[in-house]
Amino acid sequence: MGLFGPSEQEIETAVNAALDKRASIENPSVPLSSQNVLSFLGLDATSSAGERVTIESALGVPAIWAAVNFLSGTLASLPLHLYKRGKSGRERDTSALGVILHDAANDETSSFAWRKYIFDQVFTGGRGVTFIERSAGKKVINLWPLNPDCLTIKRIDGRKVYQYKDGKRTVTYEASEVIDIPFMLKRDMLSHYSPILSNREAIGLAQAVTKYGAKFFEGGGVPPFAIEGPFQSPGGMQRAADDMDTAVRKASKEKRLALSLPAGHKIHQLGVDPEKSQLVELQRFIIEQVARIYSLPPIFLQDLTRGTYSNTEQQDLHLVKHTLRRWLTQFEQELNLKLFGRASARQYVEANVDGLLRGDFKTRMEGYARAIQTAQMTPDEARDMENRPAKGGEADMLHIQGATVPLGSQPIRGIGDNGGPPLNDEGNNSNAA
Repeated sequence: MGLFGPSEQEIETAVNAALDKRASIENPSVPLSSQNVLSFLGLDATSSAGERVTIESALGVPAIWAAVNFLSGTLASLPLHLYKRGKSGRERDTSALGVILHDAANDETSSFAWRKYIFDQVFTGGRGVTFIERSAGKKVINLWPLNPDCLTIKRIDGRKVYQYKDGKRTVTYEASEVIDIPFMLKRDMLSHYSPILSNREAIGLAQAVTKYGAKFFEGGGVPPFAIEGPFQSPGGMQRAADDMDTAVRKASKEKRLALSLPAGHKIHQLGVDPEKSQLVELQRFIIEQVARIYSLPPIFLQDLTRGTYSNTEQQDLHLVKHTLRRWLTQFEQELNLKLFGRASARQYVEANVDGLLRGDFKTRMEGYARAIQTAQMTPDEARDMENRPAKGGEADMLHIQGATVPLGSQPIRGIGDNGGPPLNDEGNNSNAA
């Protein structure tokens, strides 16, 4: 038991112990479910809505599924480049490590699949972990994603270590060998919060609403009701209830609008129908709650209820500035620290978000033209951003607006000239005969 409660490894050990006891002939009375174990530890994941919240059940909520896949897929799809600092500025590093980061993390996993898996774990269980395999010469040769459920993080002699259970053996890694991306750390800076389990009340409500809607339409769209009538016995009352249930389902299947009741019987609605309970509004509220959990604008959860052309564009910028930037900074700094160490300043890793900010074709062209005419970008640099081949020559030089000529070769005007033709070396009009 840790200072702030049991760790995930301790929970898993307790659950496995309960399962082992259940399978034992000497103690067959122990329930197979781990519900009792979690309750004993004070970590019952049942919400106030009566729903048991797990990562698998939460992913059954469309808004959660959309948020996790959108964020992890977007972060994994961004180009991840290795750069080196030179005298003329930064340059792309095409060494083996650059290929590992950009193309293939190892012989089995592409760079996209590796990053997608890592961020899937971050946005569900709350942590994504990768082991850095190095050669005898300390060069990085592979990146191996690890299953966070098999990991125990602790401090030994004040240093953080990662103990990974790989089948029957347990391997201990130093902190410098592991790329660790937590969603949010607890006060001990070892254990972490899961965005799903930490928000079990909101997600439990989402699960309940999803199930209620499915059951409502499964019953033909008819809310629960009670039958009132001259029943002679409990058996007759039960048969009447069964007959009405069968009749409702048959009418729904055959698309009939009328039901017949015996004389003297009445139907009374139980509970509240979906319209009065504002089921549609509640589902929209759930989308907003999920958007808050993951700091996502609602439009990225396919909710355009309040979307307009202008605010949708602003929410697109909000995504990059306030959501993706935070995760990319954490990811880049963790990679730079673990791959190169604290003292290295020559190489660094950076994700390219230019593609997310490119906009439509007309806007891109206007932006490139302005950057070229103000000597901020060469034509070849603009062509490279559009994946077009370089032209070289003057296209690889900075230009300034005017005649849009190479910087330094624009016409020189005389002092006091009011915009007339340029003067020659003798001070005469260069255009004069």
